[in-house]
Amino acid sequence: MRGSRRLLVTGGAGFIGSNFVHYWCEAYPDDRVVVLDALTYAGNRHNLASLEGQENFRFVKGDICDRALLDSLLQEENIDTVAHFAAESHVDRSILGPGAFIQTNIVGTFTLLEAFRKHWETRQEGIFLHVSTDEVYGSLNPSDRAFTETTPYAPNSPYSASKAGSDHLVRAYYHTYGVPTIITNCSNNYGPYQFPEKLIPLMCINILIGKSLPVYGDGQNIRDWLYVGDHCSALDVVIHHGKLGETYNIGGNNEVKNLDLVNMLCQLMDELAPNLPVHSCKKLIAFVKDRPGHDRRYAIDSTKLKTELGWTPSVTVEEGLRRTVEWYLTHRDWWEPLLSEEYQAYYHQVYVS
Repeated sequence: MRGSRRLLVTGGAGFIGSNFVHYWCEAYPDDRVVVLDALTYAGNRHNLASLEGQENFRFVKGDICDRALLDSLLQEENIDTVAHFAAESHVDRSILGPGAFIQTNIVGTFTLLEAFRKHWETRQEGIFLHVSTDEVYGSLNPSDRAFTETTPYAPNSPYSASKAGSDHLVRAYYHTYGVPTIITNCSNNYGPYQFPEKLIPLMCINILIGKSLPVYGDGQNIRDWLYVGDHCSALDVVIHHGKLGETYNIGGNNEVKNLDLVNMLCQLMDELAPNLPVHSCKKLIAFVKDRPGHDRRYAIDSTKLKTELGWTPSVTVEEGLRRTVEWYLTHRDWWEPLLSEEYQAYYHQVYVS
């Protein structure tokens, strides 16, 4: 019989983290879930509003670089499971300002590992789940085989390089100190609560406000799209059944060219949104200068996760995009406040200037 867990979820007010927290609280209501989030621009406490006040849920505003806070939380809450989502995660922002990515993704992960190592040494049980990205593997050519867990790292942006560095630290702490770690590398996530700088929410929101749809380069870059709910179910399986010290790739089996994805979103919006500023939405598509070091193709091979732990994705990209579009259509009160002056200035710098 499964005993209750006590989780510390870093970055739990962000996109993937908050979806994971909702998933976990619903699936395992007897577990204790403590969220630690610094509430930077992409962290939103409203993502967790429905959980506030529940007995087994606690939110703490704080930085993963704050060692004293980490030590006190791990001890006070008697944490046995760390789910580490906290990260700066947007490639464009890493190009404009890489320093924050080094600080959070490398220094922050190191600080969290050190705190957990000290905590684990006193109890000799637990798990440290490090949630990473397929971008650490670099870029694929159209005919290349998908990334596996043994694909050599070849990051091409400050973001992916910082995540690669954090992956190496987590691996080293397992092999050097015996800290019970597992690493997961996922493909592009999408779904509810995603900050509007990312491709899918950016397109949805721009369509709703009648703004142009910026597509980098020729729009032929390929990504493997993973619905965030599938990602959460995969992490559930890894936490409960994954082998310590291992890496598991999590993909959606949905390779789509960026331009094709935008066209799919346009078709859904034309179908589902009754009073759009511009019909058809495809009229809004505008090709913009490609970003530096733009990886051409990502693709994840999740065979290891399927054969060893029995997980496969359940949501097709067509179904997932429909769910996502419907969510943004019905949650205008969530995304409208995010279109701040700071966001507008960033948007202009990336797509206009």
